[in-house]
This record gives sequence, structure tokens and C-alpha cells, in this order.
Amino acid sequence: MMTIDDLRVGQSGVIDRVGGEGPLRLRFLDMGLIPGTQVTLQKIAPMGDPIQIQVRGYELTIRREDARQITLREERV
Repeated sequence: MMTIDDLRVGQSGVIDRVGGEGPLRLRFLDMGLIPGTQVTLQKIAPMGDPIQIQVRGYELTIRREDARQITLREERV
């Protein structure tokens, strides 16, 4: 199973499942991280955390720990 944390810079995937519980899961959904949405890894901070993704036309910075909660299906180009 692939998560946002597994992406390489420039690689994309489509959200398959949003994990987390309670307020964390709701926060993901509020940020537009919903199943069927394409995400692309844009940048990784120099120390490896956080990461910047592009989702729905905007850039979002999330912690790697949070990125591991969101599973993807790899987008075929």
C-alpha cells in the first residue's frame, strides 16, 4: 500500500483512503484531501519533514507522520 509519504518529488498519486481518527481525519478532509483527488509531491524540507504537496490547485505543507495516514493508488501517465 502506498501513502503520500512514499512519493518522490514530482510523483503523483490519487487518494484512495484517508486515515486518522476524529479531528485529524476531519482536518484532512477540510484541507481537500478526499478520495479521488490527485496529489503531487512538490518539495521535501532539508531535514526531511515537513513535505509540500499540490492538491486541487494549491500547495499544502503537511508532516510526514500525517502523510502516512493517507493511502494512494499510483497515477498512471
